[in-house]
Amino acid sequence: MSYVDGMVAAVPTANKDAYLAHARAMAAIFKEYGATRVVETWGDDVPEGKVTDFRRAVQATPEETVVFSWVTWPDKAARDAGWARMMQDTRMAAHDMPFDGKRMIYGGFEGLLDV
Repeated sequence: MSYVDGMVAAVPTANKDAYLAHARAMAAIFKEYGATRVVETWGDDVPEGKVTDFRRAVQATPEETVVFSWVTWPDKAARDAGWARMMQDTRMAAHDMPFDGKRMIYGGFEGLLDV
């Protein structure tokens, strides 16, 4: 089963076009280094919870939209090797993130169910 990197971030709503341009550039790099799929989503129906929610998780302000993204890899070994090579690629540093990366949450996930 595939391996997935997941990410949630708060992006200034005014930066939507800049975020999409950034995401396209990064997706090409991910694919070059072995990712099989890159998905970017723009928050449309992100409700506030009573205890926690996506907005709180990334400290989103009213002027920001929550994005939820994932990158699929063939397996964890391919992901680890891809990331190691990407971190050496100067193109990674050439792209300024159009959001506050300090509030981004991310992680790697082993596939459990894919139907």
